[in-house]
Amino acid sequence: MLGSFLITLREGVEAALIVGILLSYLSKTKQSRYNNYVYYGVLTAILVSGIAAYIFSFFLGGFTGRFAKFFEGSVMFLAVAVLTYMVVWMHHQSRSVSMELKKKADAAIESKNLWALSALAFIAVFREGVETVLFLYALFIQQASNNGANSGFASSSIIGAFGGIITAIVLAYIFFKGFGHVNLKTFFRITGIIIIIIAAGLLAYGVHEFEEAGILPPIIKNVWDINHILNEKGTVGSFLKALFGYNGNPSLLEVTAYVLYYPIVFYMLKKEHHDLAQ
Repeated sequence: MLGSFLITLREGVEAALIVGILLSYLSKTKQSRYNNYVYYGVLTAILVSGIAAYIFSFFLGGFTGRFAKFFEGSVMFLAVAVLTYMVVWMHHQSRSVSMELKKKADAAIESKNLWALSALAFIAVFREGVETVLFLYALFIQQASNNGANSGFASSSIIGAFGGIITAIVLAYIFFKGFGHVNLKTFFRITGIIIIIIAAGLLAYGVHEFEEAGILPPIIKNVWDINHILNEKGTVGSFLKALFGYNGNPSLLEVTAYVLYYPIVFYMLKKEHHDLAQ
């Protein structure tokens, strides 16, 4: 539940901020009559994201055996790649997003190509929507391995996802209305760290799925086994697995992937920062 809440909260805030920037800019430049074009883009993106979710769910249940393991592992790796890119990009580009959006909005209005405003809103919301679908399914696959697809965790994940969306909308509203001080830099920094931890767990689970499919060798099947102390299928173990990728009996390759992920990501963050400073 917490993992799905954090994912939709982060993605929802990003989408709401971009749409909010567009609407606020149109208001400040006294061109609110074009707001509908932004709304068209948002509604279309939500609709297309829903279609993407349906297609994804169709494929998710359409595979069995070894190929199912390969598909699930591939979803994990793709989710990790996109999550990592999202965190790195937002960490360094958040300051210039507002300026770029305003420039594109000006260009659309000046050229009378008002559907370009719809395209800006569509791209922002659709990108976050597709990313959310990908991440939630990655979490679903990971948690279903412990709890089973029909257990109560699915309902709690859905509740968490909707809770994140609602909270994101409220935070964006407070930010743009100025009812309180929302430090978005701190928000993205904290959620970025948590998402990196979630991504590390997804990476390790992706490696596990590829091992099950016979694609990757475990090297050592079980480096340790502490399930008798903290079972990954228990209440606490399931929570830790969903949020941190906990595994009571991981292989050496899983541990190696999990441990190496952190320095690689922080190197990317540091390198990107250095490159921008130059």
